[in-house]
Amino acid sequence: MQLPEQVTIVEVGPRDGLQNEPGTVPTAVKVGFIDRLARTGLQVVEATSFVHPTWVPQLADAAEVLAGIDPVEGVRYPVLVPNERGLDRALESGVDEVAVFGAASEAFSAKNLNRTIDESLEMFRPVVARAKDAGLRVRGYVSTVCGCPYQGDVPVADVVRMTVAMLELGCDEISLGDTIGVGTPGQVQDLLAAVAAEAPVERLAVHMHDTYGQGLVNTLAAFETGVTIADSSAGGLGGCPYAPGAKGNLATEDLVYALHGSGVATGVDLDALVDTTAWMAAKLGRPPASRAAEAILAKRDR
Repeated sequence: MQLPEQVTIVEVGPRDGLQNEPGTVPTAVKVGFIDRLARTGLQVVEATSFVHPTWVPQLADAAEVLAGIDPVEGVRYPVLVPNERGLDRALESGVDEVAVFGAASEAFSAKNLNRTIDESLEMFRPVVARAKDAGLRVRGYVSTVCGCPYQGDVPVADVVRMTVAMLELGCDEISLGDTIGVGTPGQVQDLLAAVAAEAPVERLAVHMHDTYGQGLVNTLAAFETGVTIADSSAGGLGGCPYAPGAKGNLATEDLVYALHGSGVATGVDLDALVDTTAWMAAKLGRPPASRAAEAILAKRDR
């Protein structure tokens, strides 16, 4: 495999992971999770979301979480904001980086945002502009890039159009998400070739779910195309509450194990990461959905 020498992992467990929990995780546990993750060598830990509590009650304590964490120098703590009100709340909390979340599928946009794709872009426009004016870094998520739970196939041209549109709004980076985890390595590489023909590959990231067990191989396939940024979730936490049947995210431990074994630098201490995953799994009362974490913890027990 022709992999990069170094990659950046965006840890999304505290946001994308915990937003899909059936119950509410205590604020102190969320803060402890973020602080532990930030001390593993991860460069980016997505902390929370300023979405209205009616839609995502699990993250209703976003401001309290941000106030409670002990920032590690050099670590970024982006937050998701759905609209201008979310941005207002994020700015009040003193954030340095925000993200907006769109879709390449019209059906998913309607179900998730109650808007067409064009209407969602118009909603994002003042959010991105105000964030940039405030000196913030802005990430854009494009979901359902490999398939949609409501419309099925998503044309590659629609993914390209949405990616370019969000870059034109002013987003610094675009994360392409296989929301329901239906993609395969060949599909991912063809998709990225098409997107990279219209957008700088260094500004692209991938966010691969593991519904069909393809999260890791799809991420490695993306790295072979020149992408160097990938999202993952400690312990495989999360999924998508708007995508019926969607399983968890790619586990960060599985990704780090594969990369380190392939000579790719991540800056992450795998043992410290597994310790953090085990700690969080105990708080949630279930084992981590990570093959690498499970194997390392079992080896320690022996």
